[in-house]
Amino acid sequence: MSQKTKDSKSAKKTKDNYVKNPCADDNPQKLENDSPINEEHTDQIGETGSVLAAHKDSIIHCLTIIGQIEGHYILSQQNKTTKYEHVIPLLVSIEEDERIDGLLILLNTVGGDVEAGLAIAEVISGMKKPSVSIVLGGGHSIGIPLAVAAKKSFIAKSASMTVHPVRTTGLTLGVPQTFEYFQKMQDRITTFVAENSGISKERYNQLVLNTGELVMDIGTILEGEEAVEEGLIDEVGTVSDAIAALYDMIKQSKSSRKKSKSKAKSQNQ
Repeated sequence: MSQKTKDSKSAKKTKDNYVKNPCADDNPQKLENDSPINEEHTDQIGETGSVLAAHKDSIIHCLTIIGQIEGHYILSQQNKTTKYEHVIPLLVSIEEDERIDGLLILLNTVGGDVEAGLAIAEVISGMKKPSVSIVLGGGHSIGIPLAVAAKKSFIAKSASMTVHPVRTTGLTLGVPQTFEYFQKMQDRITTFVAENSGISKERYNQLVLNTGELVMDIGTILEGEEAVEEGLIDEVGTVSDAIAALYDMIKQSKSSRKKSKSKAKSQNQ
């Protein structure tokens, strides 16, 4: 084989493996069409923290829930936030869009507004489409209902989850009614978590009221494998494991729908 042929093959291999840096003479439209990540995708990541991903004949929507869950009050611009008024309509559009087959949720949150977090979690748990969540870094406080709301949940080995009672900031009235209000709010969280995971209400309350672990607070910190042992999360795994599980669920869902259509067709005949 001549040196020239070898050089041309090497150049082709390099061209296939790498996306070249743009230069002033390049056609912008051609660059966008050739790029694996186009401008529309990058804008979507910046605005909603989400992106569509395709594999073979399936399309999944990847949603990130990060920082602090922002509720009825706007948080400081210095805070990383997930706004519930953005996430809830997005989840509805995912559920109603026939082109989207499943939902992948990436969680790294310190918690935040209880009612906003529960509202998002309720929407996720009520979706018919396959959904998988994975806790990366941390899924603390109200992040726990968000993690267990998906049909299957994962947690990274190095991630952790902090289980603690409902807190408040600002003026609190020292009357029995205030205590009852917080107790009812905590019961809402406990009931949701127990109904959407493998942990019992009694055990979850024990973790919430644990006084022997956190020096300045009450509660429990669960690392990856401990969260699975308690039944809070389904499996320890990586993002690849979560994606693989989601595609398996999508495959089963499509197969089930196909069988239902065939059965309905045969009955009509």
